[in-house]
Amino acid sequence: MSEVEGGGTLRPPVGLAVFWIVAGAAAWIVSFLLYLEYIGQLTDAAPLITCSFSAIVTCGPNLLSPAGNLLGFTNAILGIVLFLGPAYAGISALAAPAGLRRWYWRVFAIFVFGGFLLVHFFAYRSIFEFGSLCPWCMVVWLVTIPLFWFTLSWTIRDGVWGRPSRVGAVMLRWAPLITVLDYALIAIAAQVRLDVLGSL
Repeated sequence: MSEVEGGGTLRPPVGLAVFWIVAGAAAWIVSFLLYLEYIGQLTDAAPLITCSFSAIVTCGPNLLSPAGNLLGFTNAILGIVLFLGPAYAGISALAAPAGLRRWYWRVFAIFVFGGFLLVHFFAYRSIFEFGSLCPWCMVVWLVTIPLFWFTLSWTIRDGVWGRPSRVGAVMLRWAPLITVLDYALIAIAAQVRLDVLGSL
């Protein structure tokens, strides 16, 4: 359980804070690999670790598409910058025994929600528009989806948005299954649309 202190501060469970750190670090590493792959696509340099396994499971079409460069530069740079956020939130939670104010956790939760929406936007475009799946991008999806569901559940359970709610406790208990179902929805759509298994 979190610790609720005076002045409206909250502290997430240690396990959740550690998960934020690990998830942020993992997604940061993959974002860096994506950046190297992007540079390789532009210069014909060999990537550090290839992410092309078949005509369908490959990074190229996604990285060089407009959706892969939303702000005029590769989204990998966004990942390199923004995935420091969960790691910072986790370190902040562990370093502040009295907890941090609700506004801090609200901003963090909104930030994670934005990442969650982007992941599903990219998944949709990859499957239904580009007809390919970027392996490193999918690792980012794998990290961001549970990051959202576990964070959302905790914020509802412990009253980040107002009063603590048992709904959040139920969601937190079922967050692993919700995450798997989210994965399954994307995987089934990809298989039906692209026959990913048949392409390997």
